Amino acid sequence: MLNPASPLARLIDAPVRPGTLCWIGLRPDRRAAMTAVDRALLDPQGGLAGDHYGGRAAGARQVTLLQAEHLSVIAACLGQDPVAPELLRRNLLVSGLNLLALPGRRLRIADAVLEVTGPCHPCSRMEAALGPGGYNAVRGHGGVTARVLESGRIGRGDAVVRLQ
Repeated sequence: MLNPASPLARLIDAPVRPGTLCWIGLRPDRRAAMTAVDRALLDPQGGLAGDHYGGRAAGARQVTLLQAEHLSVIAACLGQDPVAPELLRRNLLVSGLNLLALPGRRLRIADAVLEVTGPCHPCSRMEAALGPGGYNAVRGHGGVTARVLESGRIGRGDAVVRLQ
């Protein structure tokens, strides 16, 4: 456990600039194509409404988030043009906020509150979605998982704020 009075703890707790919710994607069924939406409902009992993972009440992986900045990194690792967010099958695309620096932290998007529960590792389907090397290109850039603590409607353009 990190000593809360240590210089490192103070750096970790230092202010973080808010990010922006850029894209929302729903996975209606396990292998179904992603559906992009402008608005969605997050709920502690149902997760992300309309997403097949949504029914997992209070699960650690109710919602997945990806940093928009990582799309160009993944594309560069593959020697491709920018990668579309729906290919990675994450729910929320966020820009301007380092999601990997927030394990165990809470985020507010509009009225909803999420808790970052851990990294979201790529699955073997990344080879089919992105081509040869897709799995390894996503390693370390797959985003994070989260659970919904407080319900709320979210929409593209909403601020994503780390809560203390």
